[in-house]
Amino acid sequence: MTPVTVIRGRGPVILGQPHSGVYVPPPVYAQLNDNGRALADTDWHIDRLYQGLLDRASVVRANFHRYVIDANRDPCGRSLYPGENTTGLVPAVSFDNRPIWRSPPDAAEIDSRRRQFHARYHRALRQEIQRVRQRHGVAVVYDCHSIRSQLPFLFQGRLPDLNIGDNGGSTCAPALSAAVAGLCRRATGFSWVSNGRFRGGWTTRHYGRPGAGVHAIQMEIAQVRYLESEAAPFRYSAAKASELRGLLQQILVQIESLALGAI
Repeated sequence: MTPVTVIRGRGPVILGQPHSGVYVPPPVYAQLNDNGRALADTDWHIDRLYQGLLDRASVVRANFHRYVIDANRDPCGRSLYPGENTTGLVPAVSFDNRPIWRSPPDAAEIDSRRRQFHARYHRALRQEIQRVRQRHGVAVVYDCHSIRSQLPFLFQGRLPDLNIGDNGGSTCAPALSAAVAGLCRRATGFSWVSNGRFRGGWTTRHYGRPGAGVHAIQMEIAQVRYLESEAAPFRYSAAKASELRGLLQQILVQIESLALGAI
Protein backbone atom coordinates (compact mmCIF):
# COMPACT_ATOMS: atom_id res chain seq x y z
CA MET A 1 0.00 0.00 0.00
CA THR A 2 1.36 3.41 -1.02
CA PRO A 3 1.25 5.61 2.10
CA VAL A 4 0.09 8.72 0.22
CA THR A 5 -2.01 9.42 -2.87
CA VAL A 6 -1.39 12.69 -4.71
CA ILE A 7 -3.69 13.95 -7.44
CA ARG A 8 -2.21 17.02 -9.09
CA GLY A 9 -4.70 19.66 -10.16
CA ARG A 10 -4.31 22.82 -12.22
CA GLY A 11 -5.78 25.20 -9.65
CA PRO A 12 -4.54 26.93 -6.49
CA VAL A 13 -6.52 24.80 -3.98
CA ILE A 14 -5.13 21.67 -2.32
CA LEU A 15 -7.49 19.32 -0.49
CA GLY A 16 -5.62 17.75 2.41
CA GLN A 17 -7.12 14.48 3.62
CA PRO A 18 -5.00 13.12 6.49
CA HIS A 19 -7.59 10.92 8.20
CA SER A 20 -9.66 9.10 5.57
CA GLY A 21 -7.23 6.19 5.14
CA VAL A 22 -7.96 2.79 6.64
CA TYR A 23 -4.74 0.91 5.86
CA VAL A 24 -3.07 -0.67 8.89
CA PRO A 25 0.09 -2.74 8.31
CA PRO A 26 -0.43 -6.33 9.53
CA PRO A 27 2.12 -6.06 12.39
CA VAL A 28 0.37 -2.92 13.66
CA TYR A 29 -3.06 -4.53 13.27
CA ALA A 30 -1.86 -7.43 15.43
CA GLN A 31 -1.05 -4.94 18.21
CA LEU A 32 -4.54 -3.40 18.23
CA ASN A 33 -7.30 -4.72 20.51
CA ASP A 34 -10.85 -5.30 19.28
CA ASN A 35 -11.80 -1.69 19.94
CA GLY A 36 -8.84 -0.44 17.94
CA ARG A 37 -9.54 -2.81 15.07
CA ALA A 38 -12.96 -1.22 14.59
CA LEU A 39 -11.16 1.93 13.31
CA ALA A 40 -14.16 3.98 14.47
CA ASP A 41 -12.24 7.27 14.47
CA THR A 42 -11.80 7.34 10.70
CA ASP A 43 -12.89 10.43 8.75
CA TRP A 44 -15.24 8.13 6.90
CA HIS A 45 -15.71 8.63 3.13
CA ILE A 46 -14.17 12.10 3.09
CA ASP A 47 -12.65 11.34 -0.32
CA ARG A 48 -16.10 10.50 -1.69
CA LEU A 49 -17.75 13.49 -0.03
CA TYR A 50 -15.37 15.94 -1.78
CA GLN A 51 -14.91 14.04 -5.03
CA GLY A 52 -15.69 16.14 -8.10
CA LEU A 53 -16.57 19.33 -6.21
CA LEU A 54 -13.66 21.35 -7.61
CA ASP A 55 -12.22 19.88 -10.80
CA ARG A 56 -9.01 21.92 -10.69
CA ALA A 57 -8.14 21.06 -7.09
CA SER A 58 -5.18 18.94 -6.05
CA VAL A 59 -5.65 16.18 -3.48
CA VAL A 60 -3.09 14.88 -0.96
CA ARG A 61 -4.54 11.87 0.85
CA ALA A 62 -3.04 9.70 3.58
CA ASN A 63 -3.95 6.06 2.94
CA PHE A 64 -2.83 4.88 6.38
CA HIS A 65 -5.10 5.01 9.42
CA ARG A 66 -4.60 7.58 12.16
CA TYR A 67 -4.03 4.76 14.66
CA VAL A 68 -0.82 3.90 12.78
CA ILE A 69 0.23 7.52 13.23
CA ASP A 70 -1.80 10.70 13.06
CA ALA A 71 -0.76 12.81 10.08
CA ASN A 72 -2.47 15.87 11.58
CA ARG A 73 -0.49 15.92 14.83
CA ASP A 74 2.77 17.64 15.68
CA PRO A 75 5.54 15.12 14.88
CA CYS A 76 7.23 16.14 18.15
CA GLY A 77 4.16 14.94 20.06
CA ARG A 78 3.13 18.33 21.47
CA SER A 79 -0.60 18.70 22.16
CA LEU A 80 -2.61 20.90 19.84
CA TYR A 81 -5.06 21.67 22.63
CA PRO A 82 -3.21 21.96 25.97
CA GLY A 83 -5.49 21.35 28.91
CA GLU A 84 -8.21 19.71 26.79
CA ASN A 85 -8.85 16.05 26.07
CA THR A 86 -7.40 15.00 22.75
CA THR A 87 -5.53 12.12 21.11
CA GLY A 88 -1.82 12.10 20.36
CA LEU A 89 0.60 11.44 17.55
CA VAL A 90 -0.04 7.73 18.01
CA PRO A 91 -3.32 7.58 19.93
CA ALA A 92 -3.45 5.56 23.14
CA VAL A 93 -7.25 5.68 23.29
CA SER A 94 -10.16 6.15 20.92
CA PHE A 95 -12.37 9.24 20.80
CA ASP A 96 -14.56 7.35 23.30
CA ASN A 97 -11.59 7.29 25.72
CA ARG A 98 -11.25 3.51 25.42
CA PRO A 99 -7.85 1.81 24.98
CA ILE A 100 -7.08 0.70 21.42
CA TRP A 101 -3.88 -1.36 21.94
CA ARG A 102 -3.16 -4.85 23.16
CA SER A 103 0.53 -4.01 22.86
CA PRO A 104 1.21 -0.26 22.63
CA PRO A 105 4.11 0.86 20.42
CA ASP A 106 7.29 1.96 22.14
CA ALA A 107 9.28 5.11 21.33
CA ALA A 108 11.42 3.38 18.71
CA GLU A 109 8.42 2.05 16.86
CA ILE A 110 6.68 5.44 16.95
CA ASP A 111 9.80 7.00 15.49
CA SER A 112 9.81 4.39 12.72
CA ARG A 113 6.18 5.11 11.90
CA ARG A 114 6.91 8.83 11.93
CA ARG A 115 9.53 8.36 9.21
CA GLN A 116 7.59 5.80 7.18
CA PHE A 117 4.17 7.46 7.20
CA HIS A 118 3.90 10.91 8.82
CA ALA A 119 7.01 12.32 7.12
CA ARG A 120 6.05 10.94 3.72
CA TYR A 121 2.59 12.48 3.89
CA HIS A 122 3.98 15.89 4.75
CA ARG A 123 6.75 15.66 2.19
CA ALA A 124 4.08 15.09 -0.46
CA LEU A 125 1.98 17.96 0.87
CA ARG A 126 4.96 20.34 0.96
CA GLN A 127 5.89 19.45 -2.59
CA GLU A 128 2.36 20.10 -3.79
CA ILE A 129 2.20 23.42 -1.95
CA GLN A 130 5.48 24.47 -3.60
CA ARG A 131 4.30 23.40 -7.05
CA VAL A 132 0.97 25.18 -6.73
CA ARG A 133 2.49 28.36 -5.32
CA GLN A 134 5.05 28.47 -8.13
CA ARG A 135 2.23 28.20 -10.66
CA HIS A 136 -0.23 30.64 -9.10
CA GLY A 137 1.81 32.74 -6.70
CA VAL A 138 -0.45 31.49 -3.92
CA ALA A 139 -1.64 28.16 -2.51
CA VAL A 140 -4.62 27.33 -0.30
CA VAL A 141 -4.58 24.17 1.80
CA TYR A 142 -8.17 23.24 2.62
CA ASP A 143 -7.92 20.47 5.21
CA CYS A 144 -10.85 18.05 4.99
CA HIS A 145 -12.06 16.40 8.21
CA SER A 146 -15.08 14.77 9.76
CA ILE A 147 -15.94 13.33 13.15
CA ARG A 148 -18.85 11.78 15.02
CA SER A 149 -21.21 14.46 16.25
CA GLN A 150 -21.36 13.30 19.88
CA LEU A 151 -18.15 12.43 21.73
CA PRO A 152 -18.29 13.43 25.42
CA PHE A 153 -14.56 12.75 25.86
CA LEU A 154 -13.77 15.54 23.39
CA PHE A 155 -16.68 17.98 23.65
CA GLN A 156 -20.03 18.50 25.35
CA GLY A 157 -23.34 18.07 23.56
CA ARG A 158 -23.69 17.83 19.80
CA LEU A 159 -21.00 19.27 17.57
CA PRO A 160 -22.09 21.92 15.03
CA ASP A 161 -22.43 20.58 11.50
CA LEU A 162 -19.60 22.71 10.13
CA ASN A 163 -16.54 23.67 12.16
CA ILE A 164 -14.19 26.18 10.53
CA GLY A 165 -10.64 26.40 11.89
CA ASP A 166 -7.98 28.99 11.12
CA ASN A 167 -6.36 29.10 14.57
CA GLY A 168 -7.91 32.40 15.53
CA GLY A 169 -7.38 34.01 12.14
CA SER A 170 -3.64 33.31 11.93
CA THR A 171 -3.46 30.70 9.15
CA CYS A 172 -5.20 32.40 6.23
CA ALA A 173 -6.26 35.81 4.97
CA PRO A 174 -9.29 37.31 6.77
CA ALA A 175 -11.14 37.55 3.44
CA LEU A 176 -10.87 33.79 2.98
CA SER A 177 -12.19 32.95 6.45
CA ALA A 178 -14.96 35.53 6.09
CA ALA A 179 -16.05 34.07 2.76
CA VAL A 180 -16.28 30.54 4.17
CA ALA A 181 -18.11 31.72 7.29
CA GLY A 182 -20.48 33.81 5.19
CA LEU A 183 -21.50 30.86 3.04
CA CYS A 184 -22.06 28.71 6.15
CA ARG A 185 -24.10 31.49 7.76
CA ARG A 186 -26.36 31.87 4.75
CA ALA A 187 -26.87 28.14 4.23
CA THR A 188 -30.27 26.94 5.39
CA GLY A 189 -30.39 24.06 7.85
CA PHE A 190 -26.72 23.91 8.84
CA SER A 191 -25.24 24.82 12.20
CA TRP A 192 -21.69 26.14 12.16
CA VAL A 193 -18.95 27.71 14.25
CA SER A 194 -15.59 29.32 13.58
CA ASN A 195 -12.65 28.43 15.85
CA GLY A 196 -14.82 26.52 18.27
CA ARG A 197 -13.70 23.18 19.66
CA PHE A 198 -11.63 22.55 16.54
CA ARG A 199 -9.43 25.51 15.62
CA GLY A 200 -7.24 23.81 13.07
CA GLY A 201 -4.86 20.90 13.44
CA TRP A 202 -1.11 20.71 12.95
CA THR A 203 -1.42 20.84 9.17
CA THR A 204 -3.38 24.09 9.24
CA ARG A 205 -1.15 25.71 11.85
CA HIS A 206 2.13 24.51 10.34
CA TYR A 207 1.54 25.46 6.71
CA GLY A 208 -0.72 28.49 7.06
CA ARG A 209 1.56 31.45 6.36
CA PRO A 210 -0.60 34.00 4.56
CA GLY A 211 2.23 36.52 4.42
CA ALA A 212 4.22 34.01 2.37
CA GLY A 213 1.34 33.20 0.04
CA VAL A 214 0.25 29.94 1.70
CA HIS A 215 -3.22 30.00 3.26
CA ALA A 216 -4.63 27.10 5.28
CA ILE A 217 -8.10 26.47 6.66
CA GLN A 218 -9.68 23.40 8.23
CA MET A 219 -13.24 22.17 7.87
CA GLU A 220 -14.43 19.62 10.44
CA ILE A 221 -17.84 18.15 9.54
CA ALA A 222 -20.23 16.30 11.84
CA GLN A 223 -20.63 12.86 10.27
CA VAL A 224 -24.34 12.78 11.05
CA ARG A 225 -24.77 15.11 8.05
CA TYR A 226 -23.63 12.57 5.46
CA LEU A 227 -23.49 9.05 6.96
CA GLU A 228 -26.45 6.72 7.28
CA SER A 229 -25.41 6.20 10.89
CA GLU A 230 -22.45 7.20 13.08
CA ALA A 231 -21.93 3.53 13.93
CA ALA A 232 -20.45 0.55 12.15
CA PRO A 233 -20.41 -0.02 9.24
CA PHE A 234 -20.44 3.80 8.80
CA ARG A 235 -22.16 3.74 5.43
CA TYR A 236 -22.21 6.81 3.21
CA SER A 237 -25.63 8.30 2.50
CA ALA A 238 -25.77 9.90 -0.94
CA ALA A 239 -29.17 11.39 -0.10
CA LYS A 240 -27.95 13.07 3.09
CA ALA A 241 -24.68 14.12 1.48
CA SER A 242 -26.30 15.82 -1.50
CA GLU A 243 -27.20 19.10 0.24
CA LEU A 244 -23.89 19.17 2.08
CA ARG A 245 -21.94 18.63 -1.14
CA GLY A 246 -23.75 21.57 -2.69
CA LEU A 247 -22.61 23.84 0.13
CA LEU A 248 -19.06 22.48 0.10
CA GLN A 249 -18.86 23.10 -3.62
CA GLN A 250 -19.87 26.72 -3.12
CA ILE A 251 -17.18 27.06 -0.46
CA LEU A 252 -14.44 25.56 -2.64
CA VAL A 253 -15.41 27.58 -5.71
CA GLN A 254 -15.31 30.77 -3.63
CA ILE A 255 -11.92 29.86 -2.16
CA GLU A 256 -10.54 29.18 -5.64
CA SER A 257 -11.90 32.49 -6.92
CA LEU A 258 -10.24 34.39 -4.07
CA ALA A 259 -6.96 32.56 -4.62
CA LEU A 260 -6.96 33.27 -8.37
CA GLY A 261 -7.44 36.93 -7.46
CA ALA A 262 -4.50 36.54 -5.03
CA ILE A 263 -6.96 36.63 -2.07
